[in-house]
Amino acid sequence: MQPPTPPSGVVSLEQLFPRVSFHGGNPTLRGCSSDWRNIRQGDLFVAVVDDDADGHETARQAVQRGAAAVIAERPLQLTVPVCVVPDTREALGRACQTLAGRPADQLVTIGVSGTSGKTVTSELIASILRAAGHRTGSLTTLGHHDGDQLKPTDITLPTPERIARILKQAVDNGCSHAVLEVSSEALAKRTTSGLDWDVAVLTNLRRDHLDLHGTLPNYQRAKARLFQQLAPRGCAILNLDDVTSRNLLPTIDHPALTTGIQTDAQIGACLIEQFPSEQTFILTAGNESVPVRTSIIGSPHVTNCLAAAGAGLSVGIDLPTIARGLEAAPALPGRLERVECGQEFSLFVDRADTADQLAATLRALRSVIPGRLICVYGARASHSRTVRAELGSVVERLADLEVITNDNPGIQPHFQIVHDILDGYRRPAKARVMPSRGNAITWALQQAQRGDCVLIAGKGDRCGQQLSGGWMPWDDREYARSQLYAAAAPSERPPRLLPFRAPTHLN
Repeated sequence: MQPPTPPSGVVSLEQLFPRVSFHGGNPTLRGCSSDWRNIRQGDLFVAVVDDDADGHETARQAVQRGAAAVIAERPLQLTVPVCVVPDTREALGRACQTLAGRPADQLVTIGVSGTSGKTVTSELIASILRAAGHRTGSLTTLGHHDGDQLKPTDITLPTPERIARILKQAVDNGCSHAVLEVSSEALAKRTTSGLDWDVAVLTNLRRDHLDLHGTLPNYQRAKARLFQQLAPRGCAILNLDDVTSRNLLPTIDHPALTTGIQTDAQIGACLIEQFPSEQTFILTAGNESVPVRTSIIGSPHVTNCLAAAGAGLSVGIDLPTIARGLEAAPALPGRLERVECGQEFSLFVDRADTADQLAATLRALRSVIPGRLICVYGARASHSRTVRAELGSVVERLADLEVITNDNPGIQPHFQIVHDILDGYRRPAKARVMPSRGNAITWALQQAQRGDCVLIAGKGDRCGQQLSGGWMPWDDREYARSQLYAAAAPSERPPRLLPFRAPTHLN
C-alpha cells in the first residue's frame, strides 16, 4: 500500500528514505538534483556515479551551494546529514517522484521500450488514448506533450528530475494517462525509477547498443528492468514474432498480452493492401476484428500498431476505438517519411541505421513499387565494424542501385568506414561511393525514373552532419526537395542576341 502522497516540494529526509539510517537532523527538502551546479538552498544532492563523473567528488560543492542533505553510496564527511544507500541512481528517481508529489500515482502510466519502434508505438498509444477521450501526456524523442500541446526537444535521455516535472505538469493540466518512451540507456541508468508502470510494452529486442551495454546479455537485462517496474496489477505487452522478446515471457511475473503477425498471438493482423502512401490491415483480438488504414506503410508499422493495440486493450479500450486511434495518428517525421514534390518516382527518408531496420524498410518499399529501388546510405563513426558490414550486406541484397556516402563520420577517415561497409559485399567492386552526402543524393535522384523509388537512409529527421571539421547543419529532406524543385524548374537560357538593323526611314 502506498503511503499518503506528500505535498509537492515539502518532504523531510526521513519521509524520503524511511528505511535508511542517517545522522545529523531531519531537514525538510524542497528539490533534488545529481548536478551540484543546479542545487538551490534546501535541496537534496544525490551523488550519482556516471561514466565521466563521480558525484561523491562534488558533494562538498553541493553543500556549499545550499544542499540540506546528501545521498551517497559511501560515507562522506560533510556538515549536513548523509544517507548511504546501495544505489544512488535508484534513490534519485524515487526522490524526484516523491518531491514532485508522486504525480505518477495519479496517472495511468505506460512505458514503451525496445530496440526499434519505441517512438512510433508511443505516439500510436497516445493517439488511441485520446481517441477514447482520455487526456494524455507523453514523453518521447519528439518532445513532451503536456495534455495541451507538444513541446519539441532535442534531449534523448531525460533526467529523473525532468521526468518528474513533466508528469507533474501533465497532472496539473488534467491528464489521466501518460505514455513514456524508455530507452535501454534510461533503464540502465534508472532514470524512471520511482515509476510503477500500469502497462509495459516491449516492441522488440535486437543486437544493438552494445557500445553502451557491452554485451547482449547486459542489454537484455537492461530491457528486462522495464517489467520489473510493473505495478502489482500491471500488464506486459510482448511481440511473439521477436525471438528474444518471446524468451522473456516466462520470466515476467505479471499478466501479459502477446502480439504477432507470423505467430499465434493473442493480438494479430493480416495485411490486406499496400500502396506507397497507405496500407490496410485487419486487426484481430480474440473473436473480434476491425479494418485499419494507416499512412505509414510496411509490416514493421503493423507490428507497432499491434503493440499499441495491446496497450489500449489492457486499459479497457474497445477494438473499434483502438482502430480509430491508430488511423488518427499522423505520420512521424523521419520514419519512412514520404517526400513529394511532383516527381514521377517515390522518395522516402528514413532513420533506419541498423541492418534489421534497413532491411525492414527496403522490404516494405519493395512490396509497393513497380520499378527499381535506389538506396543512399552510410555508416556512422559510432557503428562497429560488424554493423557497418551488415549494412552493406543488406543493401547489396535488397537494393537495385546504391551509393555509399557520409553519415556522421566524425574524425574517422571516410575510406575506413567505406572499407568496413564493403566487407559485407559479395561483389564490392560494383559499389558506388560518393563521400559528399549532397552529391550522393543528387546522383540517386538523377537515376530515378517513373515507377522507381529512392530511399535516403540513416538520418531521417535527425538534422546535422558531424564531420572532421565539426558539426554542420544538414537535412536530407530539405536538400532532396531543393534538388527536385531545381530539376523541375524551367532552365534559364541565355538571352538571344539579334542582329541590329537600322530603320529604313533613317537610311
